[in-house]
Amino acid sequence: MHVRKTTRVRFVAFVMAAACSLILPETVFAGGSCGYGESAYYAQTLYYAQGTYITKFTTTSSVVGNLTVTGNVYKGAGSFVIDHPLDPANKLLYHSLVEAPEVKNFYDGIATLDKNGEAVVRLPPYFDALNESVRYQLKPYGAPMPNLHVKTEEKNNQFTIGGGAPLGRVSWQVTGIRHDAYILANPNIPEIDKGPDAAVDRGEYLYEGYNNSFVVFFASLWQGVMSNFSSQQ
Repeated sequence: MHVRKTTRVRFVAFVMAAACSLILPETVFAGGSCGYGESAYYAQTLYYAQGTYITKFTTTSSVVGNLTVTGNVYKGAGSFVIDHPLDPANKLLYHSLVEAPEVKNFYDGIATLDKNGEAVVRLPPYFDALNESVRYQLKPYGAPMPNLHVKTEEKNNQFTIGGGAPLGRVSWQVTGIRHDAYILANPNIPEIDKGPDAAVDRGEYLYEGYNNSFVVFFASLWQGVMSNFSSQQ
C-alpha cells in the first residue's frame, strides 16, 4: 500500500510539472517544481507572502470565481464580458470601463421636485468620508427648465436642486474624487517616466505597436512642438 501511494504521488507531481511547463513556462518555484499549476497550491497563503515570486502570464488566462487584489491593478484596457442578453448561446457582449486620470466615483439618480421646484438629494452616508471635489450635472425631463441649478452644494452627504418646474423630474449626476486613507497613501499618478522602477525601462514598450520608427518620430516631433509652445506661454 505504501508503494502504491508513493507511485500515485509521483505521478501527480509529474503531471503537475508537465502542465506547468506548457501553461506557465516562466513561473519559477522553489524546489524545482511549478506549484502554481495545481489549484491546491493557490490555497496556500504562505506562497503568496513571498515577495520573491514573480509570475508572468504570456498567454490568455482566466480566473473562475472571485479575485481580490490588495494593491493596484495596471492594464492596457479593461472591460466586462458576459453572455449576450439577446443571444446568450451564440454571442458575447463587451463593455469598456469608464476611466479617467483622477480616481473618481460616480453617483446618479432621478429627483422629483416639490411644488417649489426643489428637491433634496441624499447621497450614501459614507459619501463625505470617501469623496471631495464634488461636481454636478442636472438635466430636466419633459421640458426645459432654464433656471434649474444646484441651490445648495453638497454637505453632510446631500445637496439641493432648485429653480425647476413644480413637480418636475430631474436627472442628476454627481462625481467625487476619492480621498480615503488608501488612495492618499497610494495616489494615482497619470504620467511617470519609464525607468528601472516603472513597468518598463526607457526604450522598452508595453505595446510593441509603438516600437516603430515612424511612430517614435512623430511622437518626438509632437513632444518638441508642445515643449516649444509651453515655453512661449
